[in-house]
Amino acid sequence: MAITEALLLQGSGIGTVFGALLLCLVIYLFSISSRSKDDGNKYPPGPKPLPLLGNLHTLDLKKTYLSLWELSKQYGSVYTVHMGPRKVVILSGYKAVKQALVHLSEEFGDRDVTPIFHDFNKGYGIAFSNGENWREMRRFALSSLRDFGMGKKRSEEIIIEESQCLKEEFAKYMGKPFETTLPMAMAVSNVISAIVYNTRFEYSNTNLHRMVKRSYENMRLTGSASVQLYNMFPWIRPLVANRKRIVSNVNETIRQNEEIINGLRKTINPQDPKGIAECFLIRQQKDKESGKTDSFYNSMNLYYTMNNIFGAGTDTTATTLRWGLLLMAKYPEIQTKVHNEIDQVIGGRQPVVEDRKNLPYTDAVIHETQRFGNISPIGSPRRTTCDVHLNGYFIKKGTSVWPLLVSVLMDENEWETPDRFNPGHFLNKQGQFVKKDAFLPFSAGRRVCLGEGLARMELFLFFTSLLQHFRFTPPPGVSEDDLDLKPVVGFTLNPAQHKLCAVKRS
Repeated sequence: MAITEALLLQGSGIGTVFGALLLCLVIYLFSISSRSKDDGNKYPPGPKPLPLLGNLHTLDLKKTYLSLWELSKQYGSVYTVHMGPRKVVILSGYKAVKQALVHLSEEFGDRDVTPIFHDFNKGYGIAFSNGENWREMRRFALSSLRDFGMGKKRSEEIIIEESQCLKEEFAKYMGKPFETTLPMAMAVSNVISAIVYNTRFEYSNTNLHRMVKRSYENMRLTGSASVQLYNMFPWIRPLVANRKRIVSNVNETIRQNEEIINGLRKTINPQDPKGIAECFLIRQQKDKESGKTDSFYNSMNLYYTMNNIFGAGTDTTATTLRWGLLLMAKYPEIQTKVHNEIDQVIGGRQPVVEDRKNLPYTDAVIHETQRFGNISPIGSPRRTTCDVHLNGYFIKKGTSVWPLLVSVLMDENEWETPDRFNPGHFLNKQGQFVKKDAFLPFSAGRRVCLGEGLARMELFLFFTSLLQHFRFTPPPGVSEDDLDLKPVVGFTLNPAQHKLCAVKRS
């Protein structure tokens, strides 16, 4: 299917220039191949590529992560695959991923910014930038998140307050079937919005609805076959409708963010910032007053950094919670154990973060949901900052490297039953919670998710509060066996569209 699509795009009448580019690329491929064989270094093995197409004939672009994982069983934990003309080194299994991202974090520390991510970030922000811009924006974000989010009582209070609103929203359905996507995404969005903008949206707010829907649509389209082909063959850009849609969605979200930020400019108190965006505006003003002309605190970094924090702080957490509720409905015996533990330890009072240590089974269920849900199966693509050796193989500076997180979270050497939802993965024989080194849903190294602490707090408080008040069941006439756990593949893995009943517990 991928080859057919590529060939259709190739034959769409781009003309002589396109043909010349193809010829140049073929020559380039063969020249690279020749140099690789003659320079005396041992390169990672891999399937033999076709000219121009690379290994597209061996990949299913609708489930790229599964194709790459399958190839690792043949070529090992460090191997090379050609994504069209691009050479990519794939890391598979816990040991290889940890060695690269943790022990060689500097060498594998740059972001591999593919064309689609450059199109809507332009080298600004945190998620898809490198060099000094990335270092400064990450320092700023980490410092601000510590002040307004992670590890602070205020962030716990924000989540608890929002969990009350989410419970009220679920209760409105009176035990009847409903789709969990929008209310869950709105709740999580409100937490990050409070921390970034000191703003909360009502669940009926259509602006928030549109923002959430655009985010989900972009996650789906970014992983589509046509966008993957665009990343391999950037010259097909005019033909990729999904690319245009993604950029349009991002621009619309940036416009909405700009309206919010312009409102903050009118009320900001430099001595008492109320959120991350105001902290940025204060720093921006200081640099302007000091005459600094090369400041990283410019408008482009402002909009894209806030957008990165907002997007990263919404999709994965909300998606994980949706997986959690679906899995509870799928496995009612596990849900009952969670209910019993919450009832015994917390009773009817509001759960707080401090309760986590006394709820080992509930904590294990949340961790297993993250492992089994496998939200980001490929992880964030990296790029080597220098020549480096890994597992005896030579990898050149500037090489694209993809850490297969699915191969870590499903590693047969690390998990007793990797293909099965099993909270026992995180419990010892005494029923106590145990940490696992191979639990890397937030990735690792210097590009680890900077909002990990906040996300962990949200997952615990939202999940525990919801399970304290509701039993989640399939709709009438639908059995647990009918609930589909096959994911919808995009840039992240989402549950297939489904409805659940939130039945109030007595």
